[in-house]
Amino acid sequence: MRDAAIEAELDHARTRGPVRDIVIPPCPQLLRQLLDATAHGDPEPGVLEAIASADVAMAAALIRQANSPVYGLQTPVATVGQALTVMGVRPAVQLLMGFLTRSALHVHSPVLAHFWETSTRRAIACEHIGRQLYDMDVGLAYTFGLFCHVGMPVLLRAVRGYASTIAEALARKDRTFTQTENANHRTDHAVVGAIVARAWRLPSAVAVAIRLHHDFTCLDDARYSDTVRHLVAMALIADRLVLLHEGVAEPQDWAAHGAACLAHLHIGAAEVDYWLDELHPALDAVRVD
Repeated sequence: MRDAAIEAELDHARTRGPVRDIVIPPCPQLLRQLLDATAHGDPEPGVLEAIASADVAMAAALIRQANSPVYGLQTPVATVGQALTVMGVRPAVQLLMGFLTRSALHVHSPVLAHFWETSTRRAIACEHIGRQLYDMDVGLAYTFGLFCHVGMPVLLRAVRGYASTIAEALARKDRTFTQTENANHRTDHAVVGAIVARAWRLPSAVAVAIRLHHDFTCLDDARYSDTVRHLVAMALIADRLVLLHEGVAEPQDWAAHGAACLAHLHIGAAEVDYWLDELHPALDAVRVD
């Protein structure tokens, strides 16, 4: 399978390529526990409560979310256990995953001012698309959406001049975002993001799909797993949904590859328009402190 070839490429980039000098932050211990607990489905509430209660700020974020207008409580909750009862396991897992990831990859930069809001919305959109497919693990889809562009904050922290590269890549029309990254730094956020995913022991399909999420030739290559190809197609559709919601132009790749992604997942353009309306409340409710 080509998935194994991608993993070999990432090993080479990490040990002998331009990425070897980039510091990859370690996976937070609590995130590792959360990922292990959710590897085979939703964890027991007691396990989740123990993880959430291990960090005061994270517990406070969970309680604050449960007390938000989204849940419309008449009596505010005061404990992590109560918050989990109100929110449910899956939304709580998603909140904790985002909190821990942001904490590990925190950056102060105007070019990534809304990075985590957009990443969370992408994850929500990927999960929603995954629910429309018969054989997609929606938890895997959410994780992929959240981590899809995680290479960008890592590069911003580690590589001089990367903030200017982001601005240049967004402005250029003569080449793709990753082509501009490679021209300036000999690597790109897809490679670095996939290395982060491997270092943090995310599912292999997530790491491979992150590496390929700007390489749409994989959609027609049956040597890649169906899961990887589905995730790559989902990413571009999810990005379009999120950017339209945020009032930003369509993704750079949409004009060239949007139709192929829709066809790969057997989705009609009208469905995507319907999803934009359907997802509006969830996307609009995203607030990252």
